[in-house]
Amino acid sequence: MSAEKPASDADLAALAKGGRTNVMGFVIRLAARVPFLFIAGRIYGPEAVGRLAYAVIVVEFAAQLATMGLKRGLALQLTNDPRPAGHVVWDALLLVLGVSAFFTALLMAFPQAMFPNSAINGLEVLLPLVIFMFAATDVMLAALAYRFNVGASVTARAVVEPWTISIAALALSWWSLRDGLLAAYAISVFAAFVATVIPFVRTYRWPGAWRPRGDSLIPLAKRNLPLAAADALEWGSRRIDLAILGLFVSPAAVGVYYVAQQLASLPQKLKTSFDPVLGPVITRNLEANNKPAIAAAISQVGFWILAAQAGIALTLGIPGAAIMGLVGKGGVFVGGNGALAFLLLAEVLAATAVVSEAALVYIARHRNMMISMVALALQAALSFGFIMWMQANGYPELWQIAGPAAALAISMGFAALIKSRLASHLLGGTISLWRWPLLFAGAAATIVGGVATATPEWSELLIGVPAMLGLYAFLIWRYGFRAEDRKLFSRKAFSGESAAYP
Repeated sequence: MSAEKPASDADLAALAKGGRTNVMGFVIRLAARVPFLFIAGRIYGPEAVGRLAYAVIVVEFAAQLATMGLKRGLALQLTNDPRPAGHVVWDALLLVLGVSAFFTALLMAFPQAMFPNSAINGLEVLLPLVIFMFAATDVMLAALAYRFNVGASVTARAVVEPWTISIAALALSWWSLRDGLLAAYAISVFAAFVATVIPFVRTYRWPGAWRPRGDSLIPLAKRNLPLAAADALEWGSRRIDLAILGLFVSPAAVGVYYVAQQLASLPQKLKTSFDPVLGPVITRNLEANNKPAIAAAISQVGFWILAAQAGIALTLGIPGAAIMGLVGKGGVFVGGNGALAFLLLAEVLAATAVVSEAALVYIARHRNMMISMVALALQAALSFGFIMWMQANGYPELWQIAGPAAALAISMGFAALIKSRLASHLLGGTISLWRWPLLFAGAAATIVGGVATATPEWSELLIGVPAMLGLYAFLIWRYGFRAEDRKLFSRKAFSGESAAYP
């Protein structure tokens, strides 16, 4: 790969293919997530939702640690390790199994960590058994993405998992309104695990001549510790708000915030699912010492993510009160629309940080980790400060939950600024996601949304939301997308200079 040509056509083709799959996956995930929120809010109520939310925080944090940074580190390991790829990925899964076993035993011994504000009187103690399945699914999907099989991620995470939890939650509501959501969550994790194992085994086969080797597992664990810490910090920034809220407000208020977070996390899924696609492109260009190509790839994918997230944020945020009102009876969730607005803003601001970090975890692991730690500390301090200030001034609970959401938005903006500048400096190329048509399209969609909110709620949702999204998408496509951006929606092979990066 020459220095004159920033990136190969194959790189852009791989990124665009992954992007197409992820856009489709987002639409499928949105269609699947809404029924679950409707079932959870209207049948189980905010307290049961809040109980699930806190338990999931603890379990998924343990699973995040158990991946040992291999969601992103596996691509580098597969690129550099001379052994057969199957041996490398089975080594990785064995490492995940060992770490998962530790956290599973710990949480089963101290289940109060998952349910600090409620009694344990059922099968809740068995919930940590999903830790290995959750972590192994992430690692297997990363291994499949290394072979540019992003469809497996869409199937497992956007189809099987959300539809399973929706169907199971509805069915189990006849069994227990207290534990039905927890059981449905466990079933959905198992279903996603099975859906991932099938394509994984087809690609990498069962371990035949492979034998576990301590001399490879220990260095693998040590090498990925900075990545594991970065992943844990980034994940923690998305969950520490709920953890802090649980110390100050009731489970019902936590449940309202969780619903807002689930809606706002839809665009987050869009950008994090690009990590496995970007990983192979970055590692291969690092091996070729073609850093400008990495900066170009990050800018390209970053614009796709930012354009999508801005549109989603406007579409969900402006009619936020109406959307939150659909979730529960008697408008009990409507008070979370302020938190929803800040959470959606945080996702837009985070786009630059996430794509910059995709390169930093390979070229500046420790500095990236330090920036993430500072951003997380800033978020925690602001969250405590905002909540205590609002409590001291007598604000209602559902106003207080907007405090941690605002803290997340501020910390994400800080991380985006610092990480993008560091990545630009180290890669020798500007990382720029911004294009002016984003402003014009956003302003036009906001005007349409403002008019829609003045109409009856049914009109606001059925007419206003599609009108906002349609106008925004048209303006971005017409004025924001360049020729190479339109490749994202083309199935034709790339050829010649038409596939060059901007």
